[in-house]
Amino acid sequence: METNANVIEKTIIKSKVPRNYKVIMFNDDFTTMEFVVAILEDIFNKNSTEAYRIMMEIHKNGRGVAGIYPYDIAISKVRKVRELAKQEGFPFKLTVEEE
Repeated sequence: METNANVIEKTIIKSKVPRNYKVIMFNDDFTTMEFVVAILEDIFNKNSTEAYRIMMEIHKNGRGVAGIYPYDIAISKVRKVRELAKQEGFPFKLTVEEE
């Protein structure tokens, strides 16, 4: 006995939205404000006004958010900044925190 029945398969795909991570910068007594502003402009693509605002937040509050990115991008930016800070002799501290 042969049937011409069509079988329809239903596949449910659940995709998770990737989590974002905040790059946090911390104030110290050695890293210059000019360096922090330059990093915010060059690495985090902030305009000069926004870079200055974030730098002042870091200076006044002890920490500030440089940007929010997917994990791999956040880590990549932190590594680049640490490398540049080391080259300049600054003990600049950054961390990555889940948003």
